[in-house]
Amino acid sequence: MEPTERRVHGLLGFLVLFDLTLVVWSFGFPQLWFTVFHGTAYDDPEGLLRRCGANWAAFLACQAIAFVRWKRDAVWLAVIAGVRLSDIFTDVTYTFVARDTTWFAKLTLPPMSLCNLLFGLFLLRAYRWRMASKV
Repeated sequence: MEPTERRVHGLLGFLVLFDLTLVVWSFGFPQLWFTVFHGTAYDDPEGLLRRCGANWAAFLACQAIAFVRWKRDAVWLAVIAGVRLSDIFTDVTYTFVARDTTWFAKLTLPPMSLCNLLFGLFLLRAYRWRMASKV
């Protein structure tokens, strides 16, 4: 496997594990989520955390498919680039609009917006590289 393939494969594997963690955390341990990110008791009458968990589950499913299929079907790199780019404003917005946020939330959420931008751009570049290498 050449260096670009290793980086793509490694990033996709990381994203699968990352979103798996978010899904398990949001559905299985919502009180822990509220403690870590808000420093408050779990109070989510509209179910927004679980809505986010369902979104992360969709990210997880797409990324798992891409992890397995991207070498045979490079379009999955573009799909995951779109997934990551669709999330570039959410974490930084969440930090500014949430009524209560902990130091951990303020430290970790805004950089995730930048990470999603960089992941998306990298995967788009990898998609172009993969398509050019097939010509």
